[in-house]
Amino acid sequence: MERQNVTLSLPKALLKKAKTLAIMKDRSLSDLLRETLEEKVKEGAGYQRAKKMQIACMEKDFDLGTKGKTSIDRDELYERR
Repeated sequence: MERQNVTLSLPKALLKKAKTLAIMKDRSLSDLLRETLEEKVKEGAGYQRAKKMQIACMEKDFDLGTKGKTSIDRDELYERR
């Protein structure tokens, strides 16, 4: 996989905590950041995929057992009592 260096500006406190976390996981900071970014990208792609599936599902006709007919008309349904 081809790699490219980037410059990243982080608050010092966050950078210190990230370095500590990387050391605790016996990873480089670069590996830790790459892994975290990959997870976020996958989450976003997974959300978009799930969204498309749900929209397709909503656009389908569902068989509610009425065969497209109801036993009551709109006026009866909303009749005030």
